[in-house]
Amino acid sequence: MPHPDTPTPGSPIVAGMIAEYRRYKSLADGAFAQVTDDQLLWKLSPAQNSLYVIAQHLSGNLRSRFTDFLTSDGEKPDRNRDGEFIEPAGPVSRPQFLAMWEAGWKVLFESLATLTDADQGRTVLIRTEPYTVAEALTRSVAHASYHVGQITLLAKHLKGVGWNYLTVPPGGTQHFNQQVAAGERSQRVK
Repeated sequence: MPHPDTPTPGSPIVAGMIAEYRRYKSLADGAFAQVTDDQLLWKLSPAQNSLYVIAQHLSGNLRSRFTDFLTSDGEKPDRNRDGEFIEPAGPVSRPQFLAMWEAGWKVLFESLATLTDADQGRTVLIRTEPYTVAEALTRSVAHASYHVGQITLLAKHLKGVGWNYLTVPPGGTQHFNQQVAAGERSQRVK
């Protein structure tokens, strides 16, 4: 059986979507790696979400949307979306956090591995509204990128000095472009 995030051969649209999801997940993973366990629960203000809550929401969304993606409504009856925005009652270990985070991504990548480009025009439901598979995927990757932006901003704020840039660092564009042109680096997540 192929790895869950291996695209179906001959499906460049699906392969491109998988690559984008992998890129955003990689950015969030890199951000989480730079904060302490205690910082996973830190909030800018009482009205804001912690890294944990943002990750909990995104993971819950991916699980709901991509479980039985082509055959059931993307808003599963057992999903508690409002509960995804509640902080945990006590401390959370890094392994617990990562298990929760990875669970939604696992469902996503396993589902995407079953798709082909021919599925793009099929209809799926999200909260009973019809979307083409292409629309649902575009909507979902935009949702993931929105939250990954929040994650990286908050993690960078928490880390402060010593932040390891997840993309091209300030002042490094020319060097990075030269490396890409020379085939020494890639903008793609491997």
